[in-house]
Order: sequence, then C-alpha cells, then structure tokens
Amino acid sequence: MTLENTPTARIEALAAAQKACFRSGATLPEKFRRTMLRRLDAALTNWEQRLCDALWQDLHKSREEAVLTELSIVRGEIRQHLRHLRRWMRPERRPTPLKLLPAKSCVLSEPLGQALIVSPWNYPVQLLLNPLVGAISAGCTAMLKPSPYTPAVARTIEAMIHEIFDEEYVAVVQGNREVNKQLFALRWDVIFFTGSPDLGRQVMEAAARHLTPVVLELGGKSPCIVDRGADIDVAARRIAWGKTLNAGQTCIAPDYLLIHRSLQEPFVKAYAEALRRLHGDDARQSPHYVRLVNDRAFERVAGYIRQGKVLVGGSTDAAERYIEPTLLAEVDPAAPVMQEEIFGPVLPMLTFERIDEAAAFITGREKPLALYYFGPEKKGQEVLRRTSSGGSCLNDTIMHIANDRMPFGGVGNSGMGRYHGRESFDAFSHRRAVLSSPKRFDLPFRYPPYKGFRWVEKIL
Repeated sequence: MTLENTPTARIEALAAAQKACFRSGATLPEKFRRTMLRRLDAALTNWEQRLCDALWQDLHKSREEAVLTELSIVRGEIRQHLRHLRRWMRPERRPTPLKLLPAKSCVLSEPLGQALIVSPWNYPVQLLLNPLVGAISAGCTAMLKPSPYTPAVARTIEAMIHEIFDEEYVAVVQGNREVNKQLFALRWDVIFFTGSPDLGRQVMEAAARHLTPVVLELGGKSPCIVDRGADIDVAARRIAWGKTLNAGQTCIAPDYLLIHRSLQEPFVKAYAEALRRLHGDDARQSPHYVRLVNDRAFERVAGYIRQGKVLVGGSTDAAERYIEPTLLAEVDPAAPVMQEEIFGPVLPMLTFERIDEAAAFITGREKPLALYYFGPEKKGQEVLRRTSSGGSCLNDTIMHIANDRMPFGGVGNSGMGRYHGRESFDAFSHRRAVLSSPKRFDLPFRYPPYKGFRWVEKIL
C-alpha cells in the first residue's frame, strides 16, 4: 500500500483556512477545547479496532501492545488535560515588587496559533495524536502529517480525523519527504517534529527562516548500565522487555549495554531466559513480536548482527522482516552498531571494571534521549549527576514515559522541548507577562526630573 502525496495547492489552501480559523477566535474558549478533547477521546474508542487492525497490518503489532503503547497513552493524556485545563488556562498571579506597587502582575497562557505536527512510523498513533492533545488543549489549530512508512495507520487516522474535526481546525496531509519540505517551507506558529536527529536539523533549519519555535523529539543511543549490586534476573527481564518492545523500534529503547565484567556471564543466561519467557522458544511464532517496518530497516538492523559475537539469538528472515532478539559481545566501540541508533532488537554489550569508566563512556558521546541504570539506587543517583539525558530510569527501562505527570523530551542531540501533561499544554502556548497598573496613582520618581531619586534608588 502506498500513499499519494497531498497536492501542494491543497496543502496551501488548508494552511490558509486554518490561519483564518485561528484568527477568528473560534479555538480559544475553554468550552470549545473541552468539546474537541472529548470528541477525540470518543473517536479513539469508536475507531479502536480499526486502528489496531492498521497497526497489525503495518507493524505486526498485537492488539495488546497497541493498546498498551499507543491508545492508552493518548487516552491518559486526554484525561489529564480535561482534568486540569481550567487551571492551566487561568491567569497565574505573580508577586509584584515594591518598586512597581500598586500594579498587579500575572502570566497568561495564550495559544501559539497554527501548529504543524509531523510524526514517525514507530508509534504512528501515539506520536501523532499525543501532541495533538496539547495543541487542542492550548487552543491551536493543527496540521497533521503521518509517516508514509505505516500507510494503513496513516489512512485510518486521516479517515478518523476527517470524521470528527472540520479541516480548517484539524487536518491530515499525506506523503513523503517532498511533502515534508513543502510543509516546512510554509510559515507556522509552532512545529512539533518527532524523528531522527538528522531530520531534526533539517526541520530546525527550515523553521529558522521564519523564526518558528520548534519542539524536536529525536533519538540517539540510549545507554543501559548494569552495575554490581543489580538484581540480575530483574535487570535481564526489564531490559529484554524494553529492548524487544515494538521489536526495538522505540526511540527510548536501551541501545547498548554497559555491564560490570563480573556480571556478564550470569546476565547472558538471565537475558536468554527472559527472552524465552517473553516471546517463547521461537519469537517468530509469538503473536506479540513485532516485525521491522520495511525491507531497508530490516537490512540495516540485520547488518549489525555481523559486527559482534552473537551470544543470544541472531536468526533473521528477510521475507517476514523478522529479526530474533540478539545479544552481541566483543563489539568495537567504533563500529556502526555502536555509532548509529539501532532501532531494532539487537543489543551490543560492553564491559567495564569501574562505574567511572561507564560514566565517561556515556559523556564522551552525544546526549541520549534516555539512560537506564541497574544497581544500588545511591550509585545510580551519582551516575545521573555525572551524565545527562532526556529522561532516565533507575532499575527499570521505558517506564518513565508512562507517567504523564512528568515531562518527556530530549536534550542536545536527542531533542529540545518537552511534552506530556502540563508540558504539552505549554509546548503549544506562549507565556505572556502582563502588568496591570492603576490609572489614578502614578509614582513621580519614574519621570524626569526624578524627584527624590536618592531615596528611591535604595529599593531598586
């Protein structure tokens, strides 16, 4: 199944219609925003089976995994926004210093305006609709651009959005990177992009022409440390789950493993057993094991297997785009498997003797989107102090994204900006400072000839 590019003329017409819609003020009232959030929530229920079918068709993603990692996260986000929207919209009073009294100070959250949301293929429902919740909540219009690599999902979402929203408010456009270039060439009030760091640089370059603010949710190589004192069975189970969720096609999947040399042998055995418990003796037969998104992705990830010694797994099937969960040892840190984001179920493993070595290895590379540490919590806190990452877990993987009360986002090469919960509302809002001064009272010292200034100077 292939998607046809939305014609340039239609893209421009939709953008113009959304500009007029926003300028009309229709999206601003709280009641309108709540109605649109509830409409999206109801659609997720009504379209659940069709979305799950599309995810199976594109990625071989089971209904259980689709609900867990896609639909439930968006529903939770909607509930969070409905619960707190009134408070978030309310002006926030701020203290006014003595020198400005009797003025009053507050901060208003106002919508940025026209939003462009471009999503990737790995979580094609969650990563398109979760930012949309923030755009609706903040009072913006939104142009949505799904990934062409998951065409069944893209078509299904387009049909769903068309059913529930007027296109001058929320619309979907389709196509390849040529369409992306056309979209980025237009002037938007905010661009929300999820994808690779290389594409993120292109988005930022295009946005700079109009000084458009951007939220970039990118990726990178997220390290996982297993230190002395870790519970090996727990670590192996949680790392195996995090690495094979969506067949490793997760931006915050553990990308490489740093393990204390004394733990390597028991970990290999525990990891093999954890994979067997998760996916059975043959992961290919599991109804819950996802396939690589396309042939190019399969060939790239399968090529990484040859760059180390296979300790667990290693089998592939090009016809099914299947790659068995694989653990590698004796990996060259300069090899592509240790330089490029893997985005697949291959886990390279390096050993260390002192935790200082592991921390130095991480800080010597680009800042990752996530960092995972297994071991004593006190030592984990020290590792966090000495490193930097978008998010992190101590003695777990992935699960920090499930807390919609915490921000999610990258740092440095792994992105900028953040969302989820209040941060989603803020991502599509401008925080506007307002000082309100009384008409009948004016402090004379602010005007020339500055009478009594020597006294006023003491409080400035």
